[in-house]
Amino acid sequence: MKQLFSLFFCVVLISGMLASSAAAHFGMIIPSEQMITTEGNSNVDIKVIFAHPFENQGLNLEKPARFGVVSRGKTMDLLETLNPVAIMGGKSWETTYRIKRPGVYTFFMEPEPYWEPAENCYIVHYTKVVLSAFGLEEGWDQEIGLKTEIVPLTRPYGAYAGNIFQGIVKVRGKPIPYAEVEVEYYNGSDGKIYRSPNDCMVTQVVKADKNGVFIYAAPKPGWWGFAALNTDDKKINGKNVEIGAVLWIKFYEMR
Repeated sequence: MKQLFSLFFCVVLISGMLASSAAAHFGMIIPSEQMITTEGNSNVDIKVIFAHPFENQGLNLEKPARFGVVSRGKTMDLLETLNPVAIMGGKSWETTYRIKRPGVYTFFMEPEPYWEPAENCYIVHYTKVVLSAFGLEEGWDQEIGLKTEIVPLTRPYGAYAGNIFQGIVKVRGKPIPYAEVEVEYYNGSDGKIYRSPNDCMVTQVVKADKNGVFIYAAPKPGWWGFAALNTDDKKINGKNVEIGAVLWIKFYEMR
């Protein structure tokens, strides 16, 4: 009986470790502000992270392959402005960007491939966040040319908690029917820490329809990440590559 109990304990322990290691990964770009309304507040601090956001577990993000901003149809390379910083216990990056003109600014990041032994694959999350500055709002629904991206059908800023968000999942510019989209809350981003009643509640999962369109309503204020996952048609060292189209949106409490 003692040997049987020991075997059972080991199985439970290993299962727990595997479940933990298989937690959802998210590329993250988190700005200090998503809506710039006055010229006196035009400096935006930006954190670039790779993490399990609900569990506040940072992963080590090497310096990205690309990091920049798209506005008014022009792309600016900001890679060399990044400085290393520790966030949630993982190696991350930060920068400050000064917004000088009205417009929509889409910050994006293409990381170096991340090897995840628990999933036996590489992970590349093409991540973006959209900012609005000084009231000009044209271009929030534009693709910016990433290998895979979520194209918003709902304005991806200025949203209240409970609002519905819609987006199209695309790979190389083409909608992906029935794509799976993981949704996760950046725990503590509204000043409160939430505890999940079980593992199933950590990461929400929705599927797109036949046109690649998905819908989700965020139940709490704070930053929410949407990660549409697909497998690249190219391999690295003979291993599959999970490519994620990740978009971050801040939802606000209506007061």
